[in-house]
Amino acid sequence: MKSKATPQYRSAGMSKDAIQVSLADHLIYSSSKYHNNATTRDWYQTTAYTVRDRLVERWMETMQRYYEHDPKRVYYLSLEFMMGRTLRNATLNLEIDEPCRQALYDLGQEYEAVAGIEEDAALGNGGLGRLAACFLDSMATLNLPCYGYGIRYEYGMFRQSIENGIQLEHPDNWLRYGNPWEFPRPELLYPVKFHGRVVEYKHEDGLFRHHWVETDDVMAMAYDTPVPGYGGKTVNNMRLWAAKSSRDFELTYFNQGNYIQAVADKNESENLSKVLYPNDSTEMGRGLRLKQQYFFVSASLQDMLFRFKKNHESWAQLPDKLAVQLNDTHPSIAVAEMMRLLVDIHNLTWDDAWGLTTRIFSYTNHTLMPEALETWPVPMFESLLPRHLQIIYEINFRFLQQVMHQFPGDGELLRRISIIDESGTRRLRMSHLAIIGSHTVNGVAALHTELMKRTIFADFERISPGKFVNMTNGVTPRRWLNQANPGLAKLITERIGKGWLTDLDQLKQLREHAGDAEFQRQFRAVKQANKERLASIVKERLGIEIDPASLFDIQIKRIHEYKRQLLNVLHVITLYNRIRAGSHPDIVPRTVLIAGKAAPGYAMAKLIIRLINDVADIVNNDQQVGGKLKLVFLPNYDVSNAERIVPAADLSEQISTAGTEASGTGNMKLALNGALTIGTLDGANVEMRDEVGAENFFLFGLTTEEVEERRRRGYDPQTCYNGNPELKQALDMIAAGFFCPDDAARYQDIVDALVWRGDRFLLLADYAAYVECQDQVGALYRDQTEWSRRAILNVAGMGKFSSDRTIREYAERIWHVDPIDPDRKAENP
Repeated sequence: MKSKATPQYRSAGMSKDAIQVSLADHLIYSSSKYHNNATTRDWYQTTAYTVRDRLVERWMETMQRYYEHDPKRVYYLSLEFMMGRTLRNATLNLEIDEPCRQALYDLGQEYEAVAGIEEDAALGNGGLGRLAACFLDSMATLNLPCYGYGIRYEYGMFRQSIENGIQLEHPDNWLRYGNPWEFPRPELLYPVKFHGRVVEYKHEDGLFRHHWVETDDVMAMAYDTPVPGYGGKTVNNMRLWAAKSSRDFELTYFNQGNYIQAVADKNESENLSKVLYPNDSTEMGRGLRLKQQYFFVSASLQDMLFRFKKNHESWAQLPDKLAVQLNDTHPSIAVAEMMRLLVDIHNLTWDDAWGLTTRIFSYTNHTLMPEALETWPVPMFESLLPRHLQIIYEINFRFLQQVMHQFPGDGELLRRISIIDESGTRRLRMSHLAIIGSHTVNGVAALHTELMKRTIFADFERISPGKFVNMTNGVTPRRWLNQANPGLAKLITERIGKGWLTDLDQLKQLREHAGDAEFQRQFRAVKQANKERLASIVKERLGIEIDPASLFDIQIKRIHEYKRQLLNVLHVITLYNRIRAGSHPDIVPRTVLIAGKAAPGYAMAKLIIRLINDVADIVNNDQQVGGKLKLVFLPNYDVSNAERIVPAADLSEQISTAGTEASGTGNMKLALNGALTIGTLDGANVEMRDEVGAENFFLFGLTTEEVEERRRRGYDPQTCYNGNPELKQALDMIAAGFFCPDDAARYQDIVDALVWRGDRFLLLADYAAYVECQDQVGALYRDQTEWSRRAILNVAGMGKFSSDRTIREYAERIWHVDPIDPDRKAENP
């Protein structure tokens, strides 16, 4: 019999002509359209397939390279990946953006119109998911052998609309037209079990083992998406799991004519991956969220171990080949699942399995708020995952025994660090499981890490000194400067070359140009063009005219009380009152733009959105205000909208209460694009201020220590309310229904929370300092030369905040993973 020939493929060219040929081919063979009847969406699909061809070639070469080198690989487990649009990111990273543009133009198509058709892959809630996306970009750019694992939600983060000032949530059916970037892998199916019971038996090795039986099974099917690094030599994989029924339908019901019941089980199984973050205000919603977490963790770990066992015989090699990063507490059940797989399925002893597990996992914490650290009621957990509860009990027992010997007689310590919270209804503390099962725990900003060690996890730091380390977050300059702000990217490259795309520290070279009058003029021209573009978007979507010459004051982030959008609104009302009173005739014209989504079950956040819109309605239509002040709430904040807003910002609002924000990454994106920051010493603001220079940062507000001291002494917000006439006037207007005459009591709950119910996030305590600092902002903005100089220095100081730096630190200090040089052949392929 003749040997089979290796199939040969034709390499896809990167020139304009080669791309044009591919476009013509795909229009016919992939979209089944002629040039004269193709829609813009057809052209998008055609272009996506054309670019995908070039991605796939490099993707397969990357995967083959990993196979030959057999390196230690990083597996990044995240319940969220907020990838945004892929087309422009792919063409820029492959460095074929201009050839694509020219090829489409020659075929009568506008590249921006074609790229603008793409749906955002909004598989995330905000900063956590966007951080994960930035990290995948950096992992590939740094040639690191990394995989992202998550869920292929059929419906992503809800689409937000505003009606009568109220947030309405609509399904985000991002897959309605298909997704040309993903590759279904129906051959990659793993069973994921729920419910059932546990049977103990004596194994042939003489040890007692456990069978998890009579379970409800769901199948996890893989969908792969290529993630290119800059230059396109390394293209890594993001694998998302979709839930499939373990059988299409129950044939017994079908034969009886009960067709609805026949498919009921199938539908229930596949609901697991339907929606990002089901509303957890109900028992059913909380149960579904826990099932989602276990579903993707179990499938991912089974996949990792399958890949490992194909090429390795000894389990002792596992920590040398796997590094698993838990992105927040959502995937922390992975610790118990790895133990189940190693002990129950692969028959390792408990001690051997635990020794491997604790050398594999590392955990990133993203919050300092105790209520945000995920916990699960024991009865719910026991019903869904009975075997895992047994494993967690055993992990907890052994850990407490160890600590008891380390710190004898300290029963309170054992109570505090136990995975089981015994106060009230018994609950599992998932962050404790992640800490105990990981070799390293990291915070995401220097301040956050120190507070973590000093407050919420102080006991664990005492037990395991050195386990907690800092990895300050970063953002990818490819998406957040090169793609989002091509005008500024071009200007920077003309001055210092394009090395900054992969070495953001090179932006320091801009410091010598900060005082250059011509560079300042060009810098302002780019900013003005971006502001004009945003103004046209606001006019088109909302019918509101804003002045591109005004100061664009931007706050874009999830709506939450600790992020203090209310403080921003109080300042807007204060400016409004000053303008109406004529007490400050020289007020600098200002456009305040706020964007962000409130969680569907978070009533106070949704009320804040309504207040913003009601205040905007009064302010924007008051003829006495003229063009001096506008307030805009731009709906449906997502990655693509961020790419339009960020380059236009003059002022970046980073005003959370000190000690509440873990890091923040919006602050980095805005400063990277030439916005000055007004902020507290919270999260990564502290390090940003150090890097850009204290004189180039508008600082206000209480420090973390001062916040703690104020609370210790007994903070009384009524003193602030009664002691500041402008603050009292603003709050009284809200309470009296000035901004909602049809329902005067609409915002009483907001006023009560601030004045009478303790003002948890100290808005009133920081109000006077914030308003004074905003006055300094207005004064500086009048001097455009000095403002431009400081804005350029902000850009120049952002080198540290590249996600490339963050990932390089993870690789060196936590994962101990080396890059794979795309040009180096394996020694023993």
